[in-house]
Amino acid sequence: MSFTTRPGTYGARQPGAAVRWLNKVTMRQIVRKGGGKMLGGLDALVLTTVGKKSGEPRKSPVCWFPGEGESWLIVASANGAAKNPAWYYNLAAHPDQAAITLAGRTVPVTAEQLHGEERERAWRGIADASARFGQYQQKTDRELPVIRLTPRLTG
Repeated sequence: MSFTTRPGTYGARQPGAAVRWLNKVTMRQIVRKGGGKMLGGLDALVLTTVGKKSGEPRKSPVCWFPGEGESWLIVASANGAAKNPAWYYNLAAHPDQAAITLAGRTVPVTAEQLHGEERERAWRGIADASARFGQYQQKTDRELPVIRLTPRLTG
């Protein structure tokens, strides 16, 4: 399935400079300590994407939730903003060129946006695990994209 979520017409403000600074600190902690937590105690990983326009590597700390099998679920929430985060568009442009860093290792992954009943089932699990994410959905009229990351064989 493709990445199809359009921006909404309203939502929370996009994270500002203080959050960008905190993201850098969080990414260093995740890489240095082999794992990490975001504010609020949620598990975090470093998502490396290829820039849609630049083609350059881009790193973002994101919260993750366990998916089925050996997969990770992430949400393009942007704290409930009307717009999707930049990393969403990078994944849409290059879903087979992403990687995640967690637990002291970097794993090449393939990204897939979930749709329909599969998305709803995953979303219920995420909202049950984190009331904060449920609140993000209430802040905007866009459906927050749920992305499944699965390990990609390299070689």
